[in-house]
Amino acid sequence: MFATLSKWASFVKLSHTVFALPFALAAMIVAARENRGWPGWKSFLLILAAMVCARTCAMAFNRIVDRKFDAKNPRTNLRHLPTGAISLASAWALCLLSGAGLIAASFFLNPICFYLSPVALFVVCFYSLTKRFTDFTHVFLGIALALAPVGAWLAVKGEVVFWPMRESFLLPLLLAVAVVFWLVGFDLIYAIQDYEFDRENRLHSLVVRWGINNALAAAFLSHMVMVGVLLVFGLLSGFRLAYMVGIVIITFSFIVEHWLARRRSLNWVQNAFFRLNALVSLVFLAVTATEVVFPFFRMK
Repeated sequence: MFATLSKWASFVKLSHTVFALPFALAAMIVAARENRGWPGWKSFLLILAAMVCARTCAMAFNRIVDRKFDAKNPRTNLRHLPTGAISLASAWALCLLSGAGLIAASFFLNPICFYLSPVALFVVCFYSLTKRFTDFTHVFLGIALALAPVGAWLAVKGEVVFWPMRESFLLPLLLAVAVVFWLVGFDLIYAIQDYEFDRENRLHSLVVRWGINNALAAAFLSHMVMVGVLLVFGLLSGFRLAYMVGIVIITFSFIVEHWLARRRSLNWVQNAFFRLNALVSLVFLAVTATEVVFPFFRMK
């Protein structure tokens, strides 16, 4: 039983949920700040279910539509579909069931989430097709992940308002912009692994278009823009000491990430892509929660 669950978790890279989920939870906490960041068990569990289902659907769809490329790429030819560890029919079943799970969770949240859930499914799945026709595939992936904080905010609020500022829909939109720039930065780093393969197979990416060094420079710039957007988000949210400490840690993490990326040592992607970016998202969640749940930590 455990081996089966582990296989399916590996198939959809369940561990990578640590990227988008903390931003969704941070948006949820800020949206529920009148109740010290807690929206209630029902909303929390439904938000969690919607997030997991959306990501599972998107990853299963990605593995399905990319299976022929994965089989040809030495880096990915041992994935589940190319090796037959998981059947194509099973992958489609998981994709469709998880998509239905997102719609069901959205139905029990509120009408606006339910009505927008098919749009969200289209966006998170559409990314997987973009490498076939545009160099800006990283931006589409960023938009897909950026739906997480917007969706979590709407799940709590159930409506869109723009005033007062601490209740404004502008806040999750800023988080969405930050996630887009964050994702573009670390996906450019990740895509360097497939630079030669993508060129040979006419797959699109900004790494192929710009070259490795220019892509790394663009990735660093993108991450610095993200830091700037997070600063604006914190100021508009009324956050102070704890949040600013978090911004310093996030900035330092980016500096280390790009130093590792430029070295390109044996384990550079594992460190730069997964661990440091997981740290970024978890630190952001921690300091946002601290500001909302324990406001007396703020600097007067």
